[in-house]
Amino acid sequence: MRHLMKTGLRGSTALSPADLTLKEGGEDDPNDIVTKAIGDLTETVNKRFDDQDADRKKLSDRLDKIEAKSNRAKGEGEDDPDEAAAVEKKAFGTYLRRGDAVPDEDRKALTVANDEQGGYLAPAEMSTEFIRDLVEYSPIRSVASVRGISSPSVKYPKRTSGTNAQWEGEAEEAQESTVTFGQLEVPARKLMTYVDISNELLADSGGTAEAEVRLALAEDVGKKEGAAFVNGTGAGQPEGLMTHTGIAEWVNGSTTAVSPDAMVKMMYNLPAAYRNSGTWMMNGTTLGVIRTLKDGDGRFLWQPSFQAGQPETILGRPVIEAVDMPDVGAGAFPILYGDFSAYRIVDRLAMSILVNPYLLATKGLTRIHATRRVGGRVLQAERFRKLKMSTS
Repeated sequence: MRHLMKTGLRGSTALSPADLTLKEGGEDDPNDIVTKAIGDLTETVNKRFDDQDADRKKLSDRLDKIEAKSNRAKGEGEDDPDEAAAVEKKAFGTYLRRGDAVPDEDRKALTVANDEQGGYLAPAEMSTEFIRDLVEYSPIRSVASVRGISSPSVKYPKRTSGTNAQWEGEAEEAQESTVTFGQLEVPARKLMTYVDISNELLADSGGTAEAEVRLALAEDVGKKEGAAFVNGTGAGQPEGLMTHTGIAEWVNGSTTAVSPDAMVKMMYNLPAAYRNSGTWMMNGTTLGVIRTLKDGDGRFLWQPSFQAGQPETILGRPVIEAVDMPDVGAGAFPILYGDFSAYRIVDRLAMSILVNPYLLATKGLTRIHATRRVGGRVLQAERFRKLKMSTS
């Protein structure tokens, strides 16, 4: 049979007789074999031409669309965002390299002026920094005795009187003494409030609005409890240092000017054990007055801190600035001196925040509750002295 070998058909459009080789050994008609091979080749070539025509048609249609789009007048908002961004980046790069010598076509890409308003269409930047006023509160906690409790109140046993020993002679009988005891109770008072805030504001602020509310609540609670530790009435709130009736007064001798001699005498009127651990307390205005005072030898009563971390002193003892103390004035008590470990602060519950998104959900609001339970009381009034602006 003779077999027909097809060679050189790739990329060919016609079959040459020289490309056909007949081999002996077959009984098939050579003419039929050649005819079939030519038909197959023709079919393959025609298919390739058809595919190329289809590709050319697609390319032509795409070019027609691009040309039509470029020839059409563009309306507002029809610019390609990617293309516009590329043009702006190129123009900005040219500006960085060449400065004011920017070509007109690039300058147009950078210009965003609105001639009607005479301004620029540049959105304002929203900063994450909040502007807030300063909140001052009295730092009584830094010098007072602070305890944590797990009950609504705490009671401290107190010895109200001592024994009465007497000198006796030989064989004389001793006299009886009595000791009395009492209790001092320090209850934990409750300080609370709530804030309603829009759900939209909570969502749009990315958490900063809620953080600011929590900070505002913490500052408010700190300020209110500091004020109560100084001037609290003890009825529904902590008892303040300046409202305790057992603290002895020392007369200044003048209603308008603080007397250095009165301060020295008031300080040394305390027992040595209390005096040597005492601290001065006054507000900033009074402290400014004290800094100008001198003793009889011309030395300032106030001394600056000569070492980092050490407080400034008055007559050798530290001083704290309490914003809730009164100013110098007739009948006022602008200065307190004593051992502040005798003032007890009890913490029952640190400031607790409860977020309730369900109560006002129909109004689109979230309620944030804040609760603080804290108490304060003077345990030993004899450890303090306060200066009264009076002549008697």
